[in-house]
Amino acid sequence: MLNPQQLAAVEHCDGPLLVLAGAGSGKTSVITQKIAYLIARKKLAPAKIAAITFTNKAAREMRERVGKLISSEDAAALTVCTFHALGLKFLQIEHARAGLRRGFSVLDADDSESIVKELAPKGIKSDALFGIRNLLSRAKNAGLSPEQAQAAARSPKELDAAMIYQLYQARLAAFNAVDFDDLIRLPLQILETDEEARTAWQERLRYLLVDEYQDTNDAQYRLLKLLTGERGRITCVGDDDQSIYAWRGANPENIDQLGKDWPNLRVIKLEQNYRCGKRILRAANMLIANNPHLHEKKLWSDHPEGPPIRVLECKENEHEAERVAAIATTLAEKHKARWHDIAILYRGNFQARPLEKALRLARIPYHLTGALSFLDRAEVKDLLCYLRLLTNPSDDAAFLRVVNVPKREIGATTLEKLGQIAQTKHASLLDAARSDAVLRQLTPRPAAALSSFTNLLDELRSASLHQNAADLVDTVLTRTRYAEQIAASTTDAALRDRRLGNLRELADWFRAMQKGGNSVGDLASQLALLSHADRDEPGNAVRMMTLHSAKGLEFRFVFIVGCEDGTLPHEGALDEGRIDEERRLMYVGITRAKEMLTLSWSAKTKRYGEVHSNQPSRFLHELPQVDLHWQGKDPEADKEVVRETAESHMAKIAAMLAGK
Repeated sequence: MLNPQQLAAVEHCDGPLLVLAGAGSGKTSVITQKIAYLIARKKLAPAKIAAITFTNKAAREMRERVGKLISSEDAAALTVCTFHALGLKFLQIEHARAGLRRGFSVLDADDSESIVKELAPKGIKSDALFGIRNLLSRAKNAGLSPEQAQAAARSPKELDAAMIYQLYQARLAAFNAVDFDDLIRLPLQILETDEEARTAWQERLRYLLVDEYQDTNDAQYRLLKLLTGERGRITCVGDDDQSIYAWRGANPENIDQLGKDWPNLRVIKLEQNYRCGKRILRAANMLIANNPHLHEKKLWSDHPEGPPIRVLECKENEHEAERVAAIATTLAEKHKARWHDIAILYRGNFQARPLEKALRLARIPYHLTGALSFLDRAEVKDLLCYLRLLTNPSDDAAFLRVVNVPKREIGATTLEKLGQIAQTKHASLLDAARSDAVLRQLTPRPAAALSSFTNLLDELRSASLHQNAADLVDTVLTRTRYAEQIAASTTDAALRDRRLGNLRELADWFRAMQKGGNSVGDLASQLALLSHADRDEPGNAVRMMTLHSAKGLEFRFVFIVGCEDGTLPHEGALDEGRIDEERRLMYVGITRAKEMLTLSWSAKTKRYGEVHSNQPSRFLHELPQVDLHWQGKDPEADKEVVRETAESHMAKIAAMLAGK
């Protein structure tokens, strides 16, 4: 059942709409119900509707929810995806306009970094290399071509990065490849310069719905504007109070820009919160009121008040972690909480180590979000590179990764010479390795190994013409004997099983994604878009994650640790005057809690071997003090908490002694 504001947002379809959706206000319901309304009441073809969000997980959940409101046939015709997945779809259709050949590759971050390192001055330090890569990415996210980046350069560093950007793009063109940032930049470039393509795509997508709109960067906003056109048939759903990604290019001012570009913009506020208790919402409202707002809003809730927000003063990080673990145990023992009802949030991943130790000692299962990505595992990347090379023989980055996997006695000297020859002949490394004239310039042993490798790829390419992707994964593993090498070279049985299991999981993912007509290359590109979060299935375990990772989630019980100045707000943000975004980050953390919120800070912190004294976060003093229980200031309340925690602790010890 929609409330009046939600219903108004669903039914407004004839002009641009901004839905300012506060935390927990049911924004996903608005988007899914509006899709159903557009199809059923406005008679818009599902194929002409696109719903865009920022993570594959959010897109999948949105597709599942809208699938319950419309027919399966209509659901299949919808476009529900991330910005980058939409960009990939665009380029697969418009590859010729982008100067790409069919079956182009999408390079991952490691491949991209390797190319930048190769093009950068010799002996460059890692922090300088990171700076170049960051400047290059920022230029792309601003929608700048290499020439535009050179013209816009304002410092020697920016000019050097722009020159490398030009060489980098030439290398990608030779590889018939794009990187992640190109999935937005190239469609934007085509739509801005090609009126025929722009008109065709505005007709192809007649209505756009954008989730988490406050996280859009400049290029993404320009892309939306071009796809929408003057008709303004777009609904943007977002919350300026949850804009926490400026550090990666998000521009919260895009919310203001909507009204400038479409003067007939309608704004609807969703202020009823369906998640949090009244006390938690009061705290969140008072905190965020310290930030400037173009559109004022104030969340309210019909839920009970809830217990006071607990503030813990701890001696140092280890003491803080022990207290959090003890309270979590109490929640499980006394309040019958499931472990997955509990989240521990922090400003940076460096804060996780003492918490992990304390939870392990307390025998509390936990899941750490932000661990090594599935796609970053060496064996998974190796197999994906084989598939990339089969679908795109010009992919030199993939060639270099797998030419010696498993070992084929092809050394760096041989590969360097092969690269020089290939560059002279304007050929890919694989094409050069196939040439008898090239092989004769190498010593016999590596020449024979290269010839054997190219013959193997030819066999696999033939197999790819009549096998689906999942079966092809099995064929690659068998013909390359890669799985055998893992089994033989990994002495740790558990590690060996995990690595082989990762390869089986990759085949399973291809199998699940396989749809009629999709080539291996398309599927490999789609997998390149997946993030670690899309695979997280933590089970019944306490969730540990950064505040950034927590956006969009909710838990019955939330701990925010490290609430001291210098940590939250972060020291760098204080120095640079970025306090508003840090406050929004704290707001996001507070509004994850449904029933109970605990905030903790440490009086002392050890950094680089030195002990530093801390002050409680200024944000704690911006909260309504009547709703806080500062431990140590209310002896009676403290006595009850200590008694309850001690009982749970003794029960835990008894269980351990009993061997449970």
